[in-house]
Amino acid sequence: MFNAVLGVAGLACLLLCWWLGVRWFAGADGIGARFSPQATLVSLVELLGNPVVYEHVLVSLKRILIGLLLALLIGVPLGLMIGSYRNLEAATTPAFQFLRMISPLSWMPVVVMLMGVGDQPIYFLLTFAAIWPILLNTVAGVRQLDPRWLQLSRSLSATRWETLRKVILPGVLGHVLTGVRLSIGILWIVLVPCEMLGVSAGLGYFILDTRDRLAYSELMAMVLLIGALGYALDAGARALHRRVTQG
Repeated sequence: MFNAVLGVAGLACLLLCWWLGVRWFAGADGIGARFSPQATLVSLVELLGNPVVYEHVLVSLKRILIGLLLALLIGVPLGLMIGSYRNLEAATTPAFQFLRMISPLSWMPVVVMLMGVGDQPIYFLLTFAAIWPILLNTVAGVRQLDPRWLQLSRSLSATRWETLRKVILPGVLGHVLTGVRLSIGILWIVLVPCEMLGVSAGLGYFILDTRDRLAYSELMAMVLLIGALGYALDAGARALHRRVTQG
């Protein structure tokens, strides 16, 4: 209960900083009033009553899901393989660390030139952004497996598939879910600029649309909505991780 009170107090301080920042930098009148908490909350209520907003939300969530699934399909098998062979890990670590440090958004011009506009470049960028936490956490999970379990599986004449299914995958699942949580945070940050690549739906597109219509309070309402959805996704990932690791 006390933690909940502290959380509410923190949000209240954030709201106060927002109000003070608007008054300080933009003034209480004119354009500053459009970014104020009061105007934003009114626009947020109006947005939540507009079915079109939910269509954009669903499109964005679908892109997040597909990007995350592609990252899992590539990152988990690759991480299992790299974690199982030290020579392979030594050979691939420099290249992967180099690629990991390149911002996914820096690939946007290249991807658009190669794939055009639409969903394909978005899926590529999201997958590129999400794969590294999953891959590296899977490798770490394989490295931290208790070797006695592997010896036991060999002593019981378990096949490679049985060892993978009964020993390795359950052992690395917590690490994979940690990677998934980190990937969701990265995906949610990368998604909005990716959806400004000439698509006609999604939260990033809606942000651009509100800017073009000069609907600034609506723009700020969308920023709040994006933050709330991202918080909900992270909370869901945290709850799943706790249930798997503690259950």
